[in-house]
Amino acid sequence: MSRRFLPLAAVVAAAIVLLLQQALFIVNQTEQALVIQLGHPLSTIYKPGLHIKVPFVQNVVYFEARILDYDARPAEALTSDLKSIVLDNYARWKIVDPLQFYRTMRTEANAQARLDAVIYSQIRAHVGRHTLTQVVADERTSIMESVTAKASDQMSEFGIEIVDVRIKRTDLPAENQRAIFDRMRAERERQATQYRSEGSEESTKIRSGAEKERAVILAEARKKAEVLRGQGEAEATRIYAEAFSKAPEFFAFQRGLEALKKSLGENTRMVLTPDSPLIQPLK
Repeated sequence: MSRRFLPLAAVVAAAIVLLLQQALFIVNQTEQALVIQLGHPLSTIYKPGLHIKVPFVQNVVYFEARILDYDARPAEALTSDLKSIVLDNYARWKIVDPLQFYRTMRTEANAQARLDAVIYSQIRAHVGRHTLTQVVADERTSIMESVTAKASDQMSEFGIEIVDVRIKRTDLPAENQRAIFDRMRAERERQATQYRSEGSEESTKIRSGAEKERAVILAEARKKAEVLRGQGEAEATRIYAEAFSKAPEFFAFQRGLEALKKSLGENTRMVLTPDSPLIQPLK
C-alpha cells in the first residue's frame, strides 16, 4: 500500500471504530435497557447481552433489574382509637416494565416521590382502621401485607412492582412522649409515697412491739428482783432473829449502839438524864 493511502486508511479505521461504538451497546446482568429513537422509546426491552442500534439516531437508557430500596421519612398516622403515632417505614420495589416506567416516571427519583405518596396514603388508611395495640403488635404483619398488595396495585400502572413494605420503628409524637413520661413519673412518685407510708407504718409496729416487749421484760425483771430481795430480807431477818434469840442481852446492847450511832452525828449536842435508855448501853 502506498504511503499516501495510509492517512486515508487510518481515517477509515477510526470511522469504523466510532461506528461500531455507536452501533453496539452492552446490557449488564443487573440491568435492562430501552432504545430511544428521536425521543420516543421503542417497544423492545433489551436483556443482558450485546445488542445493536442505529448509530447517532438511537440512544440507550438503562434501568435497574434488581430490587431497589426505598426508605421513607418518618410520618404521623392516627389509629382507630385516636392515638397518634410516628411510623418509620421502608419499601422494596423493582421495575418490571421499563417501557411503561419510562413513559410515566422517566427516572428513579420521580418513582421514589410517587412511592412516598402512595405508600404513606395506604399506611394511613390501614392504620386508621386498627387500634394502637394492633398496629404495634397483634395485626402488624397482616397490615403490612395488605399495604404492600394495595400499593403494588396502584404502582403497576407505572411499570413498578412493590415487593415488600415494612415498618422499621413505631414512636409516639414528642408531646405524647412528654405526657407519658410525666404520667410515669407521677405513678412512680405515688408508688414511692405508698412504699414510704407502708415502711413508716411497719416501723411504728416494730418499734411499738419492741417497746412492749421491753416493758414486759423490765416488769418481769423487777418482779423477780423484788421476790429475790424479799426472800433475801426474810432470810436475813430469820438469821438475825435466830442469832439474837441465843443472846438477848447482846441484841439489846447492839440495838442501843445502833441507836446512838444514828442519833449522835458530827457536832451534835444532846442532854440526857442518867436513866435515859440511850446511855444504858454505855454503862
